[in-house]
Amino acid sequence: MLTVEGIYKDGKVELLEAVSTLAHAKVLVTFLADSDIDLEMMGVDEAAAADLRSKFATFDDWQDPNMDIYNDYDNAKASLN
Repeated sequence: MLTVEGIYKDGKVELLEAVSTLAHAKVLVTFLADSDIDLEMMGVDEAAAADLRSKFATFDDWQDPNMDIYNDYDNAKASLN
């Protein structure tokens, strides 16, 4: 499964990044409510927000197709025994 952010405008969905690994696939489109968060109201300043973004950036690797091997790790490991 691959998740890609996009924008719906004028009856079309525009993906915010290229998806070159798929030639054909079913998709689900979920319309999200406006997700802007007032960081000041949450007590988070610009420096703290930047620090959090840098910490979460390490999780971007999970979108790499090479990480698909871990999708069913427990079953794959059990089949080795």
